[in-house]
Amino acid sequence: MIPYGKHAVDSADVAAVVDVLENRFLTQGDTVPLFEKALCDYTGCQHAVAVNSATSGLHIACLALDVSSDDIVWTVPNSFVASANCARYCGASISFIDIDPITRNISIERLEQKLKSAVKTNKTPKALIVVHFSGLSCDMKQISELIKPYNIKLIEDAAHALGGTYLGQKVGSCAYSDMVVLSFHPVKSITSAEGGAVLTNDSELHRRLSLFSKHGVTKDPAAMSNVEGDWYYQQVELGYNYRLSDLHAALGFSQLKKLDAFVEHRVKLAEVYHDELAALPLALPTSISYSSSAWHLYMVEVQNHDRKVVFDALRERRIGVNVHYIPIHLQPYYRDLGFNIGDYPNAEAFYKNAITLPLFPTMTADEQRYVIDALYEVLN
Repeated sequence: MIPYGKHAVDSADVAAVVDVLENRFLTQGDTVPLFEKALCDYTGCQHAVAVNSATSGLHIACLALDVSSDDIVWTVPNSFVASANCARYCGASISFIDIDPITRNISIERLEQKLKSAVKTNKTPKALIVVHFSGLSCDMKQISELIKPYNIKLIEDAAHALGGTYLGQKVGSCAYSDMVVLSFHPVKSITSAEGGAVLTNDSELHRRLSLFSKHGVTKDPAAMSNVEGDWYYQQVELGYNYRLSDLHAALGFSQLKKLDAFVEHRVKLAEVYHDELAALPLALPTSISYSSSAWHLYMVEVQNHDRKVVFDALRERRIGVNVHYIPIHLQPYYRDLGFNIGDYPNAEAFYKNAITLPLFPTMTADEQRYVIDALYEVLN
């Protein structure tokens, strides 16, 4: 089976993990700070907090903004459920903005319309979480300019996008947002087995992110009411055990050194798909002038064919295609909150026809040729 995504771990990655096992602290040592600094150096942001998953990162990002049951958070339906769940963890209401059918990212037009309506009813959100779907950055400058007059905080869910760029800057720079959340799941740009990070240029947000990821506990004398000795600590927030271990950080740090090479290979694979699949009844992903994609996913939309028939035929040929994603608002939990079929037609139409093709850093030319030939066989 050729999978849709796959990690690429080499002997240097293994050696980095073994070094921690044999010579260093397994957790709360010096490897996590080293990884966090490397993320800052790569993206150009000022602060990073490594956590055990991007889901945890999204949660503490909301907590750092004091999102609560009195608030509304907006995001897109075309994502994994974590992009919305993080607001619900804080008790906030959630609402969605439909996607642009070309970029498959948040629709700027729909955002502008929703803002006008929210201002009239005095129901503007506390935060907007945008998702860089498949690795292509949203138009962050335009989004930031739209929401800034209303003091809406902006979080980038960049779980797909590490290694991509926007207006010549690395995704993660936080040039137009309050925070950026990354994922290091095995099929993402780099992996730490499981893990994530939150990036920010705001020192106060960084302080709060660190607290919420580590039980709400501090040993900083300036943050405590009293100090009894070197052993002393105080819990000053209700935090969580979301920290990343040094084992995971060692793998992530080693992987980060190869990120640009990984993305370069993904770009080449995407270019081959663009060229080879142009003659088939498929809607292919679009390139945008302001952004270079990290190509986490290569997704096509089947035209004039039944998606399930095509999906099953490719699986029968040992091609591990997938579908990303079932729109969040159609999940039973969110249906119970009042969302319905037809609420976000662009996201629903995309889901109906979407198939994710294999694309990963170790994918060979022969494997890609097999996928392309199978598509021609099935669609013709």
